[in-house]
Amino acid sequence: QVQLVESGGGLVQAGGSLRLSCAASGRTFSSYVMGWLGWFRQTPGKEREFVAAIRWSGSNTYYADAVKGRFIISTDNAKNLLYLQMNSLKPEDTAVYYCAAGLPTRIARHYDYDYWGQGSQVTVSS
Repeated sequence: QVQLVESGGGLVQAGGSLRLSCAASGRTFSSYVMGWLGWFRQTPGKEREFVAAIRWSGSNTYYADAVKGRFIISTDNAKNLLYLQMNSLKPEDTAVYYCAAGLPTRIARHYDYDYWGQGSQVTVSS
């Protein structure tokens, strides 16, 4: 089992930055030899949306087109932490952000992930 806990959300003005963190406990990231860690976001009435994903080793990263060039996903395996640095934030980035871990067949498909955090609200004002 893996437990994931997000932190770092909040309210920020458009153009600002926030960094989300996701702390893992239980099995360590190193157990996911071929696994992935991801960030998704969700707004009311919409399906959970892929944001970014990283292989546990940090060797591969993928981003949704909507955040490419603005967001950076990274890990600190020694501390079992996953990060999402969000820059140049826009009002349309407002959502609840979730971290996830698993062995997805398709990394952008949320239901392929096994473990989820509780979510962290990010609100971007215009």
